[in-house]
Amino acid sequence: MWAVFRLSIRQLTGPFRLGLIIFLSALPVALAVIVSLFSGDDGVERDEFVTVLLDGLLVAGILPIVTMTSSTAAFGNELEDGTLSNLALMPLARWRIALPKLLATLAICGPLIVISGVASALIGFGVELQPALAAGMALLLGVTAYAAIFTWTGLVTGRALAFALLYVLLWEGIIGSFVDGVGYLSVRGYILAIMHGLDETAFEAIGDRVIGLPAAVVGAVLVTGVFYWLAVRRLTRMDVP
Repeated sequence: MWAVFRLSIRQLTGPFRLGLIIFLSALPVALAVIVSLFSGDDGVERDEFVTVLLDGLLVAGILPIVTMTSSTAAFGNELEDGTLSNLALMPLARWRIALPKLLATLAICGPLIVISGVASALIGFGVELQPALAAGMALLLGVTAYAAIFTWTGLVTGRALAFALLYVLLWEGIIGSFVDGVGYLSVRGYILAIMHGLDETAFEAIGDRVIGLPAAVVGAVLVTGVFYWLAVRRLTRMDVP
């Protein structure tokens, strides 16, 4: 299993992909610094910071894009070049193949996204620790859930990246923003609810559109577990040449 993890890390850290991930992860921090510098004596306007930079940019855009660039390629590259059979022939249970693929995405994307969110929150909230920790914990759960979804996607279709983009744009973006109740079936909704649940004062701006904290945590854990199980099931049942 460790060999699969190391192989996956090497596959997913190509110069272009890694550079893109680092650039996108650094973007919210850079924008938070710029907003802070030009915000005047009153500091950053919290509601706008939460709704525009944290939610609109980081949670709704950068987090899923960064995660999908790695997780859809976790199996997608091997399906495309026909080397998945090499993994299938290894004397490993299928869950021991799927797990290191998922962990490789988390090892690459998780720290960068969490650091981005924590640093941005520290800047935007005036070096307050509680909202920064709330953002970091919520983003980590969000990365994990997205990684499970997109790892499975990479196993079921050769156009996983296009499918993932449509999913994020339509379901997490448009439908999730305008249809009540979608927050119970949305990773973005889970992330925002966990942020708000851990610090209701700092994230008051999103309080009227989030679900409860217990439901969000359970939802994120269930999504991760279900899609990881689906990935293992797909890997077990698919015909590998």
